[in-house]
Amino acid sequence: MHQHKVILILIDGLGWHVARHAMGYLHALCESRQASVFKLQCELPSLSRPLYECILTGSNPVVSGIRHNQIVQLSKQESIFHLARKARLKTAAAAYSWISELYNRAPYDAVRDRFTHDPSLAIQHGIFYHEDSYPDSHLLLDAEHLRTTHDPDFLFIHTMNVDDMGHRSGGDSADYRNAARKVDVLLSHYLPVWQEQGYKIIVTADHGMNVDHSHGGHLPEEREVPLFLVGQGFNHKAAGTEIKQVQIRDLCALALGLAVNRNDELKPFLS
Repeated sequence: MHQHKVILILIDGLGWHVARHAMGYLHALCESRQASVFKLQCELPSLSRPLYECILTGSNPVVSGIRHNQIVQLSKQESIFHLARKARLKTAAAAYSWISELYNRAPYDAVRDRFTHDPSLAIQHGIFYHEDSYPDSHLLLDAEHLRTTHDPDFLFIHTMNVDDMGHRSGGDSADYRNAARKVDVLLSHYLPVWQEQGYKIIVTADHGMNVDHSHGGHLPEEREVPLFLVGQGFNHKAAGTEIKQVQIRDLCALALGLAVNRNDELKPFLS
C-alpha cells in the first residue's frame, strides 16, 4: 500500500458548472463516501500558465510573475516537485509542455523534452505533449506507464481535451460537456486501481470556460472550479470546509508526509 504517495490530476478548463453534473463517476465516489468535492475559486487572471504555477507552487500570478500564457521561463517559486525532490522523493508528470517549461527546461524542445528521464530535474520522469488535441486517453496511458515503470511518489497528470473543446465550441456547448463526461469515464478505469493501491488522489481544474469560447476574467463560469479528494487517505467528513487554489501545493505536500508552512488548516482534510 502506498500510504504517502499522491496523484494530482488537473483537468484543464473544467468549470464547476459542468463538473457538478457531468462527472458521474467522481460524484458516485462522493455518494459512496470514497471521495469528497469542493467548489474553489481560481486566482486571477483565469489563464492556464499562471494557474499551473498557482496550483503547483501556491503562488498567485501577481506574486509568481507568471501573469499570462506567453511568459516562457522557469518558475522562480518552490513547486511541489521541488519540495518532493528535497525530501528525496521521486517525481513524474504526464502533462502539457508548459509544465516542462515551468519546472524543468525552458523553452520546451520536443525532441529533447517530450520523453524526459533525468534524476537531476524537478520532474524526473516526464511524458509531455504540445498539441491541445492530444487525446486524454493517450495521456492517461502515458501517466500509467510512468506510474508502473518508475513508481513515483508524486505523479502529476494533466489532460487538455475539455479545455480544447471549450475553446472550439464554448462553455455552454454539448462538445464541452461531453468532453468532461469522456474524461470522467476514462478516470473510472484507473481510479479504482489507484485507490486499491492506497494512493491519495486529487482531481481539480485550473479555470473554467465562458460562452465566448475563452477565459481569463472573473465571471463565475471562468473562476469556479472543482476539487475532488479521492481515497481513504482523505477525511471525507471535511466537506464544507473552505479550501483555496493556492493551498493545493501544500495539501499535496502534507499528503506526501512533508512538513510545510501554514498546514494546520489543511490537516482536517487528511484522515
